Amino acid sequence: MSIQMISARRLAPALAALGFLAGSSGVMAAALSEGFEAAVPVGWTVKNLSTPVGVTSWFQGISGVFIAQAGSAASYAAANFNNTAGTGTISDWLIAPTLTFNNGDKISFYTRTVDFADLADRLELRFSNVGGTDVGATATSVGTFALLLSVNPTLVPTGYPTAWTQYTSTIAGLSGPTSGAIALRYFVTSGGPLGANSNYIGVDTLTITAVPEPSTYLLMGLGLGLGLGAAALRRRQRV
Repeated sequence: MSIQMISARRLAPALAALGFLAGSSGVMAAALSEGFEAAVPVGWTVKNLSTPVGVTSWFQGISGVFIAQAGSAASYAAANFNNTAGTGTISDWLIAPTLTFNNGDKISFYTRTVDFADLADRLELRFSNVGGTDVGATATSVGTFALLLSVNPTLVPTGYPTAWTQYTSTIAGLSGPTSGAIALRYFVTSGGPLGANSNYIGVDTLTITAVPEPSTYLLMGLGLGLGLGAAALRRRQRV
């Protein structure tokens, strides 16, 4: 039996596995990059459950208040005290499309409020491990969306950043690739035009960075193995 035939037989299982993985990688990992050139991007959902509902929801940033973290001057999503009326509870959701998440996926975004802020704002990043847009039906409900992080959770009047600041959270606790969705929630109690809290916030440059799926690592390992096998074959042929 020739050296070429022996080497081909040794590489056959790896080639078969490579073909199987290539043909079965139908599930795409989460990956998203959003600069909010439109305040509500295509495929995103807004749900303003504030009590009572005000005259605004999520809207295009106002460059005269402050400019965007990146991109054109008004390319950020904004929310403000007019999400509710009088004095009320603001609960205004901006929900991303359903994607497939894996443990280790990272979500990051930038946010800020106005210069010299003296009214408390709060923003939450939440994650649903079933996807969709179920946030309940009241100002205090969250539906299937669990809290990942909160900016200024205790509503300190000067606790929200007045310069663009990046926040990052990592997905964990999943049993495997999972259909899920992230959401931003502007959540302020005692808010509104007559309330003691709430002013104006912006969100910009939101990204979801996916970790490689396990099959990707296997493909990389198989590729390395095939390369080493080919190198060994060349050495034998020279001998």
